[in-house]
Amino acid sequence: MEMHQIRYFLAVADELNFSRAAEKCNVTQSALSRAIQQLEVELGGQLIRRERHLTHLSDLGQMVRPHLEMVHRAAVRAKQLAQDVSQLRRVPLSLGIMSTISPNEIVDLIAALKCRHEGLELRICDASAVELRDRLLTGSLEAVIYALPGEEPDERTHVMPLFREQMVIAVNRDHRLASEHVFPVEELHGESYIHRMNCEFAGYADHILKSKGVTCTPAYWSERDDWTMAMVAAGLGFAFMPAHSVTHPDVVGLPVVEPEFWRVVNLVTVRGRPHSPGLGALVQEAMRKKWFGERATSARLAEEKLAAEQ
Repeated sequence: MEMHQIRYFLAVADELNFSRAAEKCNVTQSALSRAIQQLEVELGGQLIRRERHLTHLSDLGQMVRPHLEMVHRAAVRAKQLAQDVSQLRRVPLSLGIMSTISPNEIVDLIAALKCRHEGLELRICDASAVELRDRLLTGSLEAVIYALPGEEPDERTHVMPLFREQMVIAVNRDHRLASEHVFPVEELHGESYIHRMNCEFAGYADHILKSKGVTCTPAYWSERDDWTMAMVAAGLGFAFMPAHSVTHPDVVGLPVVEPEFWRVVNLVTVRGRPHSPGLGALVQEAMRKKWFGERATSARLAEEKLAAEQ
């Protein structure tokens, strides 16, 4: 079944006249008749009856008409979409963002993309760092923004650092160490722990705590940082969080020391994979943006390298 056969049949169904249908389709009447005959052979029955000066659809023609109309509309929409994408009137971009990144920073990036890149159709999903990495490699995401401490370098990916952020211990204001400036790792021993399900340090920090002889008791598990903050504020335990995520008025964030913990958040793509123009827009805005008031790490390092070479 060819698309032109469907188009010719629908033209005759609308006009109920072969001459007008051929003119509408800009083909000869013989070419139109031949295409419809081929369609009838494929569908196994007569679609159009011609009785002297009367042309009308057969029972089979009436039955298949709505289905062929649906196929034709879908084909027209697909062709228009392809033209829009090729002419940059519509630019799709599928982006994954780690759920533990400050929403304000992401909103700034999205706003810049929408403002400066007309036609960009941004599809965003949020998930854990591990899930985002897997979806990027399998092709369902074109780019991801995430941090995964301890991850071995993967030659399949291209990594652009955006910012570096210290991890802190979040405690309520009545905690015995709330007035201190730092929180030594050893002080975690015996504390009740509110586990953030999407924490990118899960598993990575375990061996460090074990080497220090530190054991914590997991008291609650939560996938939402706002719930975690509420439980910390209520004195139900401590949480291990990025510094900029500690925003509850009754919660204090104390930098972890001995050792310190930092996360590097990266914009990651797959090397050698064809990308839409939307990815270029994303990289441009991510490098232009100031992350927590600082230039993107990759942009700053590139400028420093250029200055050193001059």
